[in-house]
Amino acid sequence: MAAVIRAMLGNWRHFATILVLGQVLSLCITSTSVLSNKLAEYQGTTTPNFQSFLVYGLLLVVYMPLALVRLGPRVVWQNIRKRWIWYVVLAAVDVEGNYFVVKAYSYTSLLSCMLLDTWTLPCVVVLTYLLLRVRYRWTQVLGVVVCLGGMGLLIKGDMDADKNYAAVDAVKGDIFMVVGATCYALSNTLEEFIVRHRPQYETVAWLGFFGTVINGVQMGIIEHQALRDTVWTAEIVGCTVGFGLVMFVLYSLAPFLFRMSSATVYNLSILTSDFYGLIFAKYMFHDRITPIYAGAFTMIVAGLLVYHVFPYKSPEHMARLPGFRAQLPGDIELAPGTHRMVASAKSSAASSRRSSVDLGSAKSVIVTSDHHDHASTLV
Repeated sequence: MAAVIRAMLGNWRHFATILVLGQVLSLCITSTSVLSNKLAEYQGTTTPNFQSFLVYGLLLVVYMPLALVRLGPRVVWQNIRKRWIWYVVLAAVDVEGNYFVVKAYSYTSLLSCMLLDTWTLPCVVVLTYLLLRVRYRWTQVLGVVVCLGGMGLLIKGDMDADKNYAAVDAVKGDIFMVVGATCYALSNTLEEFIVRHRPQYETVAWLGFFGTVINGVQMGIIEHQALRDTVWTAEIVGCTVGFGLVMFVLYSLAPFLFRMSSATVYNLSILTSDFYGLIFAKYMFHDRITPIYAGAFTMIVAGLLVYHVFPYKSPEHMARLPGFRAQLPGDIELAPGTHRMVASAKSSAASSRRSSVDLGSAKSVIVTSDHHDHASTLV
């Protein structure tokens, strides 16, 4: 018992940072859901590709120049030349996850959407076990179960409040939700894998590049008629821009949580987004918040605390995917026995044989687990 208490006290600062960051991301999820619903109401239809196009474009425009300046064009090119396929896969599953989840709400019931959306969590646990070689302690498994119990209370609260709606095509909607949730799991796990090898800003830059291409092609094929029929009112433009900006914040901050903790913790943290949605509903639509919702929120946060009873051990023996088996200039790795991510010794040595621009860039990629150091790496 004393060992558990010492572990908790020694880990509290790291846990507090993760908790706050996770809830900021959860609020972003809630905000995008509200804005997406308002946009569908104003447009009379859902256009998930159009909504996401601005997001990927912003990631590309903001972070690609940053990556080129901080790492140098040669280092960026060497990375993408060897590993382009994984960035394409990351962008593809992310684009399709956004598309199928939004579309699912148009076909199946709210209850089915909420239940099937939790499919992402067990998928992430399995994928991180296989790809990142994460070995979960019993306290972490218990934390996941407690969080899912809190999600169950949220669903019960929604059903008791009669917020469910009839399914238009239940089978189609359920399939869409399962596909979307699986794509999210693949996206989260692969992004965690990449940001444990490369700087965050470079990762989201390439996500923005390939996401813009894939999403743009899909938007032109599927949504061209809906966009042509749209009357561009101030409300539609405002919701579109707001959605894009909030998603930009989400995509910018999520890699920090992946590196500080894991994709599993990210998915546990955003379970509270439905609770924040109730707060929006209370002030926008005068809905009533019952005690069961407060209990659900408390249960999810308690699950996160249980998950971090013992310090989270960052994966040290990740699977070596093709392209990542050899060190490249700009690569980073975990400092033994810490949460610090530092420039790989091999990548620094390799870069020293190249230009001085590459050397300075590679050595500048140093990230610690302190929150302010993470922020300074991004901007």
